[in-house]
Amino acid sequence: MTRLKSFLWAMENKTKNWREMYEGMIFIPAGTPGNPSDFPETGSDPTYWYGGDISFTIETTNRMAFDRPTILCQIPAEKLGITNYSTAVADDCYRQFIPHLEALNEELYNRNKPPEETGYYYMAHPGGEILKRNTAYFAMRPRKDYQNLGGYKISHYPEEQLGEPQMCLSMRFQVQLKPNDKKKATLLLVNNLPAAATSFIEFFDRERSEKVGELADKQRELRSWLSTSDYCAFLANGSILPRNQKTGGALESAIPFMAPKDEEIEACGIKGLGIKKGVTVITGGGYSGKSTVLDTISAGIYDHILGDGRELCVTDYSAMTISAEDGRSVQNLDISPFISWLPGGDTRHFSTEHASGSTSQAANILEAMDAGAKLLLIDEDRSATNFMIRDALMKELIRREPITPFTERVNELDKSCGVSTILVIGGSGEYLSRADNIYLMDEYLISNVTEKAREIYCKRVEAVEPVQIQPVKDWGQHRILETENFSPYPKQFGREKLAVPDIGYIIIGEERINANAVHDIVCNDQRTAIGFMLRLLETREGGGLFTEAANETVDITQKVDELYREIEESDIDMVYSGNFPDCERFLAVPRKVDFMAVINRMRHIKWRYQITS
Repeated sequence: MTRLKSFLWAMENKTKNWREMYEGMIFIPAGTPGNPSDFPETGSDPTYWYGGDISFTIETTNRMAFDRPTILCQIPAEKLGITNYSTAVADDCYRQFIPHLEALNEELYNRNKPPEETGYYYMAHPGGEILKRNTAYFAMRPRKDYQNLGGYKISHYPEEQLGEPQMCLSMRFQVQLKPNDKKKATLLLVNNLPAAATSFIEFFDRERSEKVGELADKQRELRSWLSTSDYCAFLANGSILPRNQKTGGALESAIPFMAPKDEEIEACGIKGLGIKKGVTVITGGGYSGKSTVLDTISAGIYDHILGDGRELCVTDYSAMTISAEDGRSVQNLDISPFISWLPGGDTRHFSTEHASGSTSQAANILEAMDAGAKLLLIDEDRSATNFMIRDALMKELIRREPITPFTERVNELDKSCGVSTILVIGGSGEYLSRADNIYLMDEYLISNVTEKAREIYCKRVEAVEPVQIQPVKDWGQHRILETENFSPYPKQFGREKLAVPDIGYIIIGEERINANAVHDIVCNDQRTAIGFMLRLLETREGGGLFTEAANETVDITQKVDELYREIEESDIDMVYSGNFPDCERFLAVPRKVDFMAVINRMRHIKWRYQITS
């Protein structure tokens, strides 16, 4: 950190851009290893070292925040005794590092001054989910290859002295610097950061890290089993499903989940309830826990941290939570499997700026299937009633009805498309005859009541209209995206626009996308990543004011697949750009189905149906 201190003290008193710190100039005298010539050389290296093996790379956050640099701290894994380089272990390391930065913030805190005057350390604050993030991961890093000669002068080590690259824990955070205060900047960067890293290493809980690694291995094993089994979800015995509303963690007083004895299975050495593929109904009285079970199944698309209570509850990764979404935009979508006709419109090419409850829920299901979802999670409380059911009396009264209710399609989704459904139903018996399995929740205790429900249904069958067999539909969408309005450039404006405020919206180009109804996006870091990913796709594929491909089309599914492969090979940070000050620096990888759900909510893009043979 000696070189960094030299830059800070050499800066002008009223510096605003901290240029020297970001450039990290190095001066290599002539006739030294690495520069055997007769002339000195200069270079740039904004990575600063402490103790020879802990590095701090200083990056600009965005073009408007030179006084708030992003720091990439890298610590050799062997220094922490880590040999498991999983996402879960990196995530836990970051959570263990956060208190050390928070301790620094407590020392800086002044109730009469804002962070811009006192200095501050900004971190990501992950929830109970374990996500791939740009704030915590393992990566190979070259070893330090030079020695300091004073100031910014260095001498490279001879090549034979250089060691092999090291696997390092990589953690990102930000530092708010006080303008025009080199002394405070030196404290924040040169003194405090090495102290925090040293404290982190000293108090690092290796035993916890090992348990996290073991849990991650078990979670991976469970997901592998689930992907090849007849089940779409698994809830482990002893799991704590209800949440503490204040902390988001497990509710301490909750009754642990237990599978009924006659339903209990064992997967990877863990006993619990396996929910089979097909149509499953979860029912019960008010406040019995049925929505809590569905929320847990929804949460199971992600792994959860040690102590969350739902660590061993896993769900098909493609599952989508479906609800009605009044007012959403739908563009050229075939909703005819559910809506046969509308006044003045063709439901095979349905478009609207303000979808109703029923048309929006139909669109959400069809788009989810088109994006690859193999499991739908539906709570009747968040659904359009006329889309979900229509009983015998209403069928008798209303003869001309364009809506084919979900009850009459749910089995076809399973049998013809391989798409399972888990529904929470409390107010209608319409689904009892359609479900493969029916579970009853009573004071948070679950039991299988399939046979009992069928018995009740059969006793009253004379009062119930027989199940209508609907013609099998083509569930494919066969759409391709037009590039004309697929652009981050607002019309009549020469600069890209991207902002992701922490209220669930993504603002890009002409679009203001409401991502709040994409229920399985769990944090703003994912929404921010979606904004940058969308911007990258748009600038690559063209469309809008400054491209020549204004009226061409693109197979967006293929392009999204290619982007995800790039992210997998590199990391999510590859999509980041510092040109957008209204976007945070911390990113987390979203699921592909959720990314596609955001694209489908764009109001200004156009879809064209592809003619198939």
